[in-house]
Amino acid sequence: MRKRMFVMMAGLVLLGFIGLIGRLFYLQVVANDDLQKKATNQQLRTTEISPKRGTIYDRNMNILAKSATVWTVFVSPADIEDDKEKELIASGLSEILEVDKQDLLDKMKNNTYYEIVKKKIEKDVADKVVEFVTEKNITAVHLVEDNKRYYPNNNLASTVIGFTGTDNQGLAGIEAYYDKILTGTAGKIVSAKNAWGTDMPFKYEQMYDAKDGNSLVLTIDNVIQYFLENNLEMAVEEYGVENRAAAIAIDVNTGEILGMATKPDFNLNEPFEISDPAIKEELEKLTGEAYSKELRKQQEAQWRNKCISDPYEPGSVFKIITASSALEEGTDTKDSQFFCNGSLTVAGRNISCWKHAGHGAEDFTHALMNSCNPAFMAIGAKLGPENYFKYFKAYGLTELTGIDLPGEAESIYHPLSDLQGPVELAVSSFGQTFKVTPIQLITAVSAAINGGKLVQPHIVKQVVDADGNVVKDYSTTVKREVISEEVSNEIALMLEKVVTEGSGRNAYIAGYRIGGKTGTSEKIDQQVNGQVVDFISSFMGFAPADDPQIAVLVLLDEPTKASTFGSVIAAPVVGSVLSETLSYMGIEPQYTAEELEKMDISVPNVVGRKRLEGQNDLNLLGLQCRIVGNGETILEQIPSGGDSIPRGGTVIIYTEESSSSKVTVPDVVGKSGQEANQEIINAGLNIRIAGSGIDSGPSTAAKQEPAAGEEVDEGTVVTVTFVTEEPVDQLPVTQ
Repeated sequence: MRKRMFVMMAGLVLLGFIGLIGRLFYLQVVANDDLQKKATNQQLRTTEISPKRGTIYDRNMNILAKSATVWTVFVSPADIEDDKEKELIASGLSEILEVDKQDLLDKMKNNTYYEIVKKKIEKDVADKVVEFVTEKNITAVHLVEDNKRYYPNNNLASTVIGFTGTDNQGLAGIEAYYDKILTGTAGKIVSAKNAWGTDMPFKYEQMYDAKDGNSLVLTIDNVIQYFLENNLEMAVEEYGVENRAAAIAIDVNTGEILGMATKPDFNLNEPFEISDPAIKEELEKLTGEAYSKELRKQQEAQWRNKCISDPYEPGSVFKIITASSALEEGTDTKDSQFFCNGSLTVAGRNISCWKHAGHGAEDFTHALMNSCNPAFMAIGAKLGPENYFKYFKAYGLTELTGIDLPGEAESIYHPLSDLQGPVELAVSSFGQTFKVTPIQLITAVSAAINGGKLVQPHIVKQVVDADGNVVKDYSTTVKREVISEEVSNEIALMLEKVVTEGSGRNAYIAGYRIGGKTGTSEKIDQQVNGQVVDFISSFMGFAPADDPQIAVLVLLDEPTKASTFGSVIAAPVVGSVLSETLSYMGIEPQYTAEELEKMDISVPNVVGRKRLEGQNDLNLLGLQCRIVGNGETILEQIPSGGDSIPRGGTVIIYTEESSSSKVTVPDVVGKSGQEANQEIINAGLNIRIAGSGIDSGPSTAAKQEPAAGEEVDEGTVVTVTFVTEEPVDQLPVTQ
């Protein structure tokens, strides 16, 4: 019996020992990782240190986006002694930080060590928090450094740069596309806690520094960007553009985007605020879910980059692609002859030219200059569907460009099988019934004029680290050769004639060789009762025509005021952008003898001179002179010395005190050159001609400065901008 008891006791001891060994094995091996984590959580407190997001620069190292130090305020409820201290903290912080007191009290009910009170507070507010906790001897309130994104230029390039959220994560544009490069790596402070859960002395604290994000140097030039946006904004207002406007400036040889704009846009520092006052007013009428839904819709609309996300029918700008394809393939030459009687019947459908009377006999160059639809339908027919589609694809219009921005849309085009239909091929040849994005089109046109090479468009030039060292270079990438250099040069010179003699005259700039092409496309998929009611007016211009460096595409989506034709409203915008940009780029104007004859001259200062001497000086410069008063000495002159005046203009000189008079500027907008000239001269004013001029075909005054009705000094120069009223690129189709 005793032996059996001993054996039983030994068995129980052995069994218990085996169980203990098994438990130890489980704790030390099987559950080791999980238990270590739990122990670490009990013994350590981790506070994250936000890395500084990289800076975004333009190509000249001007800051477009940067991060500045701000602070996050948090409270440690486990370190608060009693309810009295909770009340003190809640009262003080709610007033300083403008947060809800009760919400803060609710947070302090949690037995935790990290409850955020408010993020991203500025230094002046952080100083007040420090002063408060120091004065009240509070140890449960802490501040940790954080970063906040600032955009010093507010709206500039907003749809390109994009913005970040409250957690510094990129949400749109470059900020989103290059988020990983810009973000960096977060750091942390690890503090040991004792058995009561409070921090142990400093020697038990370990800091792991944050690694700041790398910075980006863009291809964008903020000066050219400003030129684009300023001119585009004026066009949107002046022409009542209802569906936004877009513009791109590109280096045709490298694919570098020099400027990209969509208007209206938004303030990068307040991206969630609706920038359009009219839309904002309509939103205020909504409540609840309807308000939230519409607000989100309008926010996404204003953030949208129209240059890469909105395919559109390019209209006659696309004729550049058709023309270059035909010349390269040899189905036409620059000497090919066409006859336009105002329309062309294709498969039983009568498709009209914009000029209903027709262009008559014309060669290939004049077909392009005239933007003649029947001629281009004939060019497309000779090119054939296979060759047409081959070049459409070669120019990159069936694929994404791959530009380094989020949200690039695909084109919508006829597959080769559809182009077997003669009508589809005919209308496609002059840029209708398919859609491409603005970035696709300007990339393709750049290939047509840069020597024939399709270049990858890109918007980031370099990645640099915090010390300014270049981490990565984004160099020029040539995808393929589309056409020969010979054909490319030929097309560029033809497009120069479009501006000097053809439908693009409103983009002419004295002293510069400008090439370009107009476009006015119908929004065929938005017909009302079978009628097209909305149009997109566009113009693509480049310079210099004999050595293309820069191209600019402008499109105005649904203009509602004045003309809707690209030749009338889009071409002057491109002309203005190129005029400012070429001068900024240091490309010197080279004036012809004819241009020099028409140039303004500087008025000499004749005040204080004898009347006859002053009159003689003015006459020698080719200026007219009108004398007011009977004195011998010139006391005043208008225009003043140093002012510019058109050659042949009139300077009024006054020889008696208080003899100058005011006149009212007449309204000449909408009038012909001859009418405008006569009215302004008869009013005792000088006229300066801008735009396409009064000697380049039928034209009308589009705007004037000073405005009609203003009271100005007699002799003041009134600048009148004329545009050629030459409608192009529509698609009138009748059965």
